Amino acid sequence: MKKQNTRPNLFPLRLQGTDGIRREVRPANSKEFKNLSPQQVFLDLGFITEDFMELYAFAHIGDLIKSGKMRRGDAVVVGWDPRDVHGTFTDAVIRGILKAGATALTIGIVPTPLVPTFMLYKNAQAGFMITASHNPKDQNGIKTFCAYRGMKLLPENDIALTKAIRLTDHAKLKKTPLKGKQKDCRDEALEVFQKFTLHPENAWSDPAQKGGGVYKKIVLVVDPANGSLAKIAADAFRSVGFGRVIEVNAKTDGNVNLNSGVGDLEGHAIITDKMIDKQAGDFRRHKAVLKLFELGRKFKAKILAGEKRVAGAVFDADGDRFYRLEYDPVKDALLVLSGDETAFLQAMYLIGRDPKRYRNALYINTVESDLNTAVAVKQLGLKPQLAAVGDKWILLQTAVMIVELRLKVLQKASKKQLPAAIKNSWNAIRKNGALNVEAFEKLENAIDSLEKKLAQKNALITPLDSTHFLPFAVGSEETGHNITTGLLELENGTRMPVFFGNGLKSALNTFAATEFLFQKKSVRAYFKAIHKPFKPGFKGTLYAYYIKKELFHNDSAIWKKVKQALMAGAKAIGFKGRIVKFPEDLDMLYIALTPAALKSPTGGIFVRNSGTENKISVNLRGDNKDALELKTIGEGALRLLMSALKDDNDHCYKLERNILDQIQNRTVPEERLVLDKNFRARLLAEMGKQKLIELTAKGYRLSARGKWYITSF
Repeated sequence: MKKQNTRPNLFPLRLQGTDGIRREVRPANSKEFKNLSPQQVFLDLGFITEDFMELYAFAHIGDLIKSGKMRRGDAVVVGWDPRDVHGTFTDAVIRGILKAGATALTIGIVPTPLVPTFMLYKNAQAGFMITASHNPKDQNGIKTFCAYRGMKLLPENDIALTKAIRLTDHAKLKKTPLKGKQKDCRDEALEVFQKFTLHPENAWSDPAQKGGGVYKKIVLVVDPANGSLAKIAADAFRSVGFGRVIEVNAKTDGNVNLNSGVGDLEGHAIITDKMIDKQAGDFRRHKAVLKLFELGRKFKAKILAGEKRVAGAVFDADGDRFYRLEYDPVKDALLVLSGDETAFLQAMYLIGRDPKRYRNALYINTVESDLNTAVAVKQLGLKPQLAAVGDKWILLQTAVMIVELRLKVLQKASKKQLPAAIKNSWNAIRKNGALNVEAFEKLENAIDSLEKKLAQKNALITPLDSTHFLPFAVGSEETGHNITTGLLELENGTRMPVFFGNGLKSALNTFAATEFLFQKKSVRAYFKAIHKPFKPGFKGTLYAYYIKKELFHNDSAIWKKVKQALMAGAKAIGFKGRIVKFPEDLDMLYIALTPAALKSPTGGIFVRNSGTENKISVNLRGDNKDALELKTIGEGALRLLMSALKDDNDHCYKLERNILDQIQNRTVPEERLVLDKNFRARLLAEMGKQKLIELTAKGYRLSARGKWYITSF
């Protein structure tokens, strides 16, 4: 298939990806950007500059002020991860805020969840986290938080921000003076985060057991991915009583996610001895994995005797994702618990501790999760609900839940019909797909006013400062973004429930869950229980990097071609394929697969552009007995995508092609590969994820897919 070389010239309707914006970074004064605006560099060349970061912050805050949602001088919380060692991009964001006339409350290198936490605590009007999350260190971006319950931008809000960015003249912005003020709030913010994280209701821990409690026999390796949770996470685990805490990958020198963090763990259910082989193991350089094998083998006898355990808490650079590792002495391997397993364990804990409270509570997971999760969740007594990829959609569902609950309480207290204005607002939100944060905020403000009127009439309205009214258990992404209700005490002393993807909270909750659930099990039963808390199905993900993402969208030429191939493939193996539309992500191609003899789907294939990286994925989910057939169908779809979407103007594509040419007819030791050192680790990792190359004891060689690929172009 001939690749298309054209790019759309129109400014897109929406700039945000799955979670904010991310791109490879370049300085604004690069020669290749001469006579181009920051917007053109971002859209046409695919790079993010400090000028674009400044413009983004200025446009967002300026738009909030212009629309009356905030006033000049109002506070905006700003945090960042350590990748920007010179502060070029963080300074630019702060500058944009100040030029817009707001007050920047800077909190330094912090985990992402601290930004919305501190924003709500201080009653600030917006929040920015400067990060590219799990992406390599050569990339950066911004996650944006709204004052309303710390939610992230929804599509209609993104459209407004995108328009503001398009209309901002950078030449004028450069001349705009600083109108706002900057205030360093780091110490206060860290104190708030520590208090929130370690509160027994949030950590699920018993403070009376500190130093001699359930965690005492655990040797814990903490891997903050050289990122925002360096020192913070390890100190938290020590505070709740872990017997020994060892921190690795804790430098904040900019090398985020390098041979560290959760990114390398994706797609693995177990890490064996072979996978840490010094010559060809996928994890030969992952310090946390190597340390866990070292400690596990050292304490093997004590682990088998039930006297000790060796576990790992692994995060990403901005601290909102968590995977758990556990050394199994019987298998001499590390068990990998992704977001699916950790979330399910948390759900088991909640309903085990308080079945009356959590019966039929929501368990929200995204399409990336194991399909068997929903079945297992129902068996627990919870109510499963599916969402599109991205924790903002889980946050949206929690907002819907809260509004529904408040309206129900109001209806009961008022003993009459709700005001027409409130009913109409709620009906409009539901009709339009609830894709605007401001609509929720206006509705809740109206509910607040009505509650005050009823309170004056002595009607009993219990405020939502306690979770016992919220029918929510867990929100989960397979990638490790887990959300459970947290209780935050604000600066004014009131308490409110909050819902943020928080890697550290998820880690503490997961360990609390397994100690509560499995502490009395035998050693072998314990490892079996934590590794497979529910019967897993088949999960497979196939990637293509360095692509023209704009060519794959709802009903585009390649979208239709892939749909046709997937539907034909499903039919060939005895499945009925059905297109499922997700209003939140209409460009995702999702096909539910139902065996001819059944009425309900047992599998699914979905194809979507990544909202965080320059890649597209074919995601396979189903029964283990159908794994081979699903892989075959997926391989065909991936090859169509690679043929149509690979971008020969992308500099990483060119580097990728060069590596393939070097190993086309021979195996080449890694040290002999001719490759820019600044891209070496990233390129080899991403080519490995695409399964274009294989690492052997003698070096790199083409895989079967790589051989097809290099002869097809």
